[in-house]
Amino acid sequence: MTEPLAGVEAVTFDFGNTLVAVSRDDLRAVVERTADAVVEADPSIDRATFLRVWAEERERQFREEVPRFREVDLAERLVRIYARVRGMDAPPDDTPWDQSAAAAWSDPAEVERAVEQYSRAFVAGLPPMPGAGELLNRLARERRLAILSNWPLAATVDRYAEAQGWTEALTAIVISQRVGTIKPHPTIFEAARAALGGPDPGAILHVGDDWAADVVGAIDAGWRAAWLRIRPDDSPLPTSQRTDGHRPAAEIDDIRELETILARDPSAGVPGTAATAG
Repeated sequence: MTEPLAGVEAVTFDFGNTLVAVSRDDLRAVVERTADAVVEADPSIDRATFLRVWAEERERQFREEVPRFREVDLAERLVRIYARVRGMDAPPDDTPWDQSAAAAWSDPAEVERAVEQYSRAFVAGLPPMPGAGELLNRLARERRLAILSNWPLAATVDRYAEAQGWTEALTAIVISQRVGTIKPHPTIFEAARAALGGPDPGAILHVGDDWAADVVGAIDAGWRAAWLRIRPDDSPLPTSQRTDGHRPAAEIDDIRELETILARDPSAGVPGTAATAG
């Protein structure tokens, strides 16, 4: 049984599979809509090849960037995809891309359009977790709230929050693409704490589904963590296994459980700020 959480002044939420359910089918549909837009703009590109190369370059980026605590970049991925589908050979797995050479195979404007299509397709096609908006609105009456997430395009999270009507409840939206590093690196947690107005680290609760990024990262930053144990079984988003050495303040199966846990807190009463930052 989770003990009551006292002294929580601010709560941060992971995005994918915490506030937004990201299933394999839904994310595939986003990529397919992106492929449709790319092929419509340039019919010489084979759609099936685009989708295959997208998957290969996505895996390459995660393999290369995550160990360095760097976020994958959608525009960089698309530059490489355009280069490959138009005739450039991919480097061996152990050799970095020559990004400048790859960029010669595409126009920056078409890369930007493809990124935009991907972002808007995600916002239109991915569902929020049940009760997410209502939970944010109620918690914001007493605490500062933020989204704190690893995500390759911060604009997508901004747009999603706006589309769902979440922005009035949020003090900040802090995304790895903007910060330049990913959870669990302490830099992104410090950026979020600053965006929240600098509360004591122990007064911040971070909620997320990834053990290493969300639980280990938050605890190592001096925060408290609530681990969301349930995620879509088929989600393609990276995840990690539970390890020894870190104990979350709460373990939950549904983010709506937070309201009951935090409602027990007699020290709650820090007002939220109706602004969005990053």
